[in-house]
Amino acid sequence: MVIRKAVKQDIPQIEELLYQVQKVHSDKRPDIFKPGGKKYTTEELLHILEDNSKPIYVATEDSKIYGYVFCIFKQHETSSMTNIKTLYIDDLCVTESARGKKTGLAIYNYVLGIAKQSGCYNVTLNVWACNEGAMKFYDKCGLEVQKFGMEQIIGGGTDGECI
Repeated sequence: MVIRKAVKQDIPQIEELLYQVQKVHSDKRPDIFKPGGKKYTTEELLHILEDNSKPIYVATEDSKIYGYVFCIFKQHETSSMTNIKTLYIDDLCVTESARGKKTGLAIYNYVLGIAKQSGCYNVTLNVWACNEGAMKFYDKCGLEVQKFGMEQIIGGGTDGECI
C-alpha cells in the first residue's frame, strides 16, 4: 500500500468513498445529512486539489484507492489564543472492504508525519458522536478530546426549555 497526494484522476474513486462516508452519517443522522449525497462536488474536489493548504492523500494499491484523508493547514492567530499551526483532518475514510486491515492507521500515521514535517503543533479533527466506529478508531490512535460540540434539537416536538 502506498500513500500519496491525490491527483485529478483519483476523483472518481474518491467520490465513491465520499458516498460511503455520507451513508454512515445519513443512516445515523438523517435530520442533518441527506441520504445519497456527498460532502464535495466534483468541481469542489478539483478546486481542493489545486490548493496546497488543503492536501488530499490517498492509500492506494494496484491503482485502487482504499482510503483517503482530506487535510487543512490552519494557523491560529487570535488575540486570545497562541499562534500555533494545526493540521486539521477534515475527512478520513477507508473503504468498507479494507476496514480492520490497518489502512486507516497507515493513513493517520502518514498525516502525523506530514504534520511534523510541516512544523505543526497538533493534529485535530471533529467526529460525530453517532459514528462509534470512528470514535473507537481515533481513540486507538491516541487522540484525546479537545473540546465538545453540543446541541439541543428544538424542532420536532420538544419545547426547547432549559431545565
